[in-house]
Amino acid sequence: MSSVKKVVLAYSGGLDTSVIVRWLQETYRCEVVTFTADIGQGEEVEPAREKAKLLGVKEIHIEDLREEFARDYVFPMFRANAIYEGEYLLGTSIARPLIAKRLVEIAAIAAPTPSHGATGKGGDQCASNSAPMR
Repeated sequence: MSSVKKVVLAYSGGLDTSVIVRWLQETYRCEVVTFTADIGQGEEVEPAREKAKLLGVKEIHIEDLREEFARDYVFPMFRANAIYEGEYLLGTSIARPLIAKRLVEIAAIAAPTPSHGATGKGGDQCASNSAPMR
């Protein structure tokens, strides 16, 4: 039996992270805590809460990180002219360090094991990482 009892998951409410909630529950038989960062996606935040509830998540963290994201990540990205292949702003990928930072802070309080469902380029592969912090 796994020693993982509680996991905090960076949760978007999309297909990948919703599948990972159930996978963590069934594979590790552990409690899943979700963390959703509001970085300006607007109407996607509250549906994430509802989906998490439907999946049996009892502890749901949703935090407004818009100001920190704009100030400490987006503005420096613009100053660096960080444009992928000369066309795309790196909004999603530039948000990942901020989301990871807050995920680890929540994990230090709420659950010893952080997890995520992000892939390197945002594809639909399952890339969950669930290693205990302590």
